[in-house]
Amino acid sequence: MYKNFFKRFLDFFAALLLIIITLPFSVFTAIFVYFKISKDVIFTQERPGLNEKIFKIYKFKTMSDEKDENGVLLSDEFRLNRYGKLIRSLSLDELPQLINVLKGDMSFIGPRPLLCEYLPLYDQTQKHRHDVRPGITGLAQINGRNAISWRKKFKYDVYYAKNLSLAMDFKIALLTIKKVIKKDGVSKEGMATTEKFNGKN
Repeated sequence: MYKNFFKRFLDFFAALLLIIITLPFSVFTAIFVYFKISKDVIFTQERPGLNEKIFKIYKFKTMSDEKDENGVLLSDEFRLNRYGKLIRSLSLDELPQLINVLKGDMSFIGPRPLLCEYLPLYDQTQKHRHDVRPGITGLAQINGRNAISWRKKFKYDVYYAKNLSLAMDFKIALLTIKKVIKKDGVSKEGMATTEKFNGKN
């Protein structure tokens, strides 16, 4: 009952309420991004969701659009400046995803939506992460976020997909608040974010 109906009901009304409450923060972040990072304030990218259905995810940009002499984007390390790092550490870049939750593309809690290019790399067990809607936060995020290995992330994702419950969601929500305050696991040690998944790491 919770997984198939009540969770979506809570997501919709909570997203609607939070969009209104966080509107001043969203406006401030948008202005900050415009003047400090990029004129294109919103980052959009296709991601696989429930049952691998593709949707467009929305986030505030945290990386600049700087390119080399050949017109190729510079690496993440060069494009992620101190302003982008600040926005990420406060998780303000995630605010536009409330629209994704409202639309039903995402849930507040679930496996993070990853790149479409990873879909052919998943094994049969890892594919189960798409049995539920992806989330803004999830079990992997409260257990290390970008600081843990891909295999550990997927282990947490699949466990969540198979054992989803109101009690688990409540626990993840509380621990997420703690993680945001402590700014834990924002990036892998020595990297701007984390390495790409290659099917083996």
